[in-house]
Amino acid sequence: MQPKTPKLLDDIRDAAAFIRQITQEKTVHTYRGDRTLRQAVERNFEIIGEAVSRLARTDPESAGRIGDHPQIIAFRNLLIHGYEYQVPSRRRGGGIRRPC
Repeated sequence: MQPKTPKLLDDIRDAAAFIRQITQEKTVHTYRGDRTLRQAVERNFEIIGEAVSRLARTDPESAGRIGDHPQIIAFRNLLIHGYEYQVPSRRRGGGIRRPC
């Protein structure tokens, strides 16, 4: 385990706990209608994705223990740079990709 690993894992855990806390008992309708809630959730997903991305660079073995860590990083990139990405429907298959 690298020296920064515990801090990155703590950041991931803290952000995930925050998302669970503020979305508990919220409906999709409430979420869509509350800009502050949406931005708080998105910001914490960005934090999770950035921490996982750094973990993958500094401690690939630990990152590999996080299921689907490449998708977590891709989701972070979508949130931050969403205007640059297309998300195909599940029926077409595939993941996030840049437009031509």
